[in-house]
Amino acid sequence: MSRERGKAAETFAEQWLAQKGLQPLERNLHLAGAELDLVMLDGDTVVFVEVRHRQQDDYGDGIETVSRRKRRLMARAAECFMATRGPDRDGRFDLIAIDGSLESPRIDWLPDAFDLDDI
Repeated sequence: MSRERGKAAETFAEQWLAQKGLQPLERNLHLAGAELDLVMLDGDTVVFVEVRHRQQDDYGDGIETVSRRKRRLMARAAECFMATRGPDRDGRFDLIAIDGSLESPRIDWLPDAFDLDDI
């Protein structure tokens, strides 16, 4: 995915999740050698969101492309974030897949998609 399309997908996802009641905290946050696409707040829970956008699903949808390695990297970055900015909060990992064009997307949101025991 081009950087431009990736940014557009992240903007779309952030706005979509905000409409669902989540509050944006950070975007494209680099910590511990990893990137967190979105960091949001759902009540008192810090939510680390991986955004995937696929124009076509010839090779599976966006959710299927989040590897074990990527989940480990997200977890490492999330641990750094929580140690400095959220030590008294719960955290969770969400995945959001945007399939098709951003004008008429199919959105799959998986709250609490994985936890540290899964990786």
